[in-house]
Amino acid sequence: MKDRQDNLGDIPIAEFRKQLHELADWVADYREKIGEREVSRKIQPGEIISQLDRDAPETGTPFEKIFTDIDRVIVPGVVHWDHPQFMSYFGCTTTNPGILAEMITGALNVNTMTWRTAPAGTELETLVLDWLRQWLTLPDEFTGVVYDTASISTMHALATAREQLAPNTRKLGLSGRNLPRFRIYTSDQAHSSIEKGAIAIGIGEDNVQRVPVDLEFRLDVAALRAMVERDIAEKFKPLAVVATVGTTSTASVDPVPEIAKICREHKMWLHIDGAYGAGLALLPECKSVTAGWNEADSIVVNPHKMLFVPFDFSTLYMRDIGRLRRLFTLVPEYLHLRDPDNTEINYMDYGVQLGRRFRALKAWVVWRAFGREGIAARIRDHLRLAKLFAEWVRNDKHFELAAPVSMGVVCFRLVTADPDKIDNLNTTMVERINASGSGYITQTKLRGRTVMRIGLGNVLTTEQHLRNVWELIRTTAKAVAESPNPKHQVPGKLQ
Repeated sequence: MKDRQDNLGDIPIAEFRKQLHELADWVADYREKIGEREVSRKIQPGEIISQLDRDAPETGTPFEKIFTDIDRVIVPGVVHWDHPQFMSYFGCTTTNPGILAEMITGALNVNTMTWRTAPAGTELETLVLDWLRQWLTLPDEFTGVVYDTASISTMHALATAREQLAPNTRKLGLSGRNLPRFRIYTSDQAHSSIEKGAIAIGIGEDNVQRVPVDLEFRLDVAALRAMVERDIAEKFKPLAVVATVGTTSTASVDPVPEIAKICREHKMWLHIDGAYGAGLALLPECKSVTAGWNEADSIVVNPHKMLFVPFDFSTLYMRDIGRLRRLFTLVPEYLHLRDPDNTEINYMDYGVQLGRRFRALKAWVVWRAFGREGIAARIRDHLRLAKLFAEWVRNDKHFELAAPVSMGVVCFRLVTADPDKIDNLNTTMVERINASGSGYITQTKLRGRTVMRIGLGNVLTTEQHLRNVWELIRTTAKAVAESPNPKHQVPGKLQ
């Protein structure tokens, strides 16, 4: 019997305890020394899998060998998003409390689909959602639910909006009902998840209308009004507007109060994509970012961006969330045991997922460890660093800012070269900086021009790390300007 137990794959508890201690040291060392690693290595597609055994394992492998492969193959093949000189996309940082919480979550391994399957998981989700609602100063009538990403949150919001204008779509679908073609409006700076949501709910990506923006990359309200009125004249049915608070490229904030007025006039759903920028609401001096939120039907916030919860953790708040529940509740027979007093909250009823991770625990641990003041202090420092970087750009004649700086995002570009070559040179700079292993940034397009972009939000990033990346950018610009074949050279790493 003992031999049979030894071959069942799990690790005896004494050995497991020893491995946990070793892993704890490895994790602490990784966090302490991550800045000494390359942010990323130049790896070809298929290179990782070529170093691993392609045959499915027939017998158990000792954990020591598994972990050796993690150290030898997996870790070197990772882009280290928590590296202090990784400044791409949005900040998506973990923290030490977050790592501890994820370990506890893994040990508990509960499914938070209903209150009965996870009483603590359900009630903790309710609690952290209300904490965040208070921090965001959302009215009491907003209630939340946790998903994985903003793409999924927005899809659920748009599905609920669709059900308001096309009742019984849940049961009957859209086809064969003589329904109008619905339109969704958002700025040309908004996230592509809006088209994906339109695809998923049967509206179609061609019915997402991209509205031009003003000089500060905010949705142009006059253009929105004209597009809505034109569509009504052409027999389309305006369904929803998605306003963005912290756009992907520039972190611009759409004029939500003015957009809300148009939504009221035409009975459109107003969804706010605050996945990144809504976190600024925790700073009293930034409360202006919340203007018009009380007019919204729904708002998405991603605490895994600005609020230091480990990826993935997205929250959707909705006015009268019962509309979401009426759309998605569907109870199979094996889950029919319910609370006769209807006091239980079963979060599986508020979306397409049945099984749900215990995500609330990590938010609860991180937010208790930091407190609102601690979170706000970290955000303020990232805003300070962004302004400092923008000042360096302004003071260097070889670069220019490409957009206003209002959050932890800075868009800029090299401008000293031949105007016809500037776009290619900026792209080349991004490629070479990322290939160097000493920094990681990204590029975007603004008014048809290629620009470089940094995003700050890592708790490990200091002013010195920012200065290192700025010097890498300047060194790369000099090398690019002097090289006849700039793509074929990689700058030396900065120390």
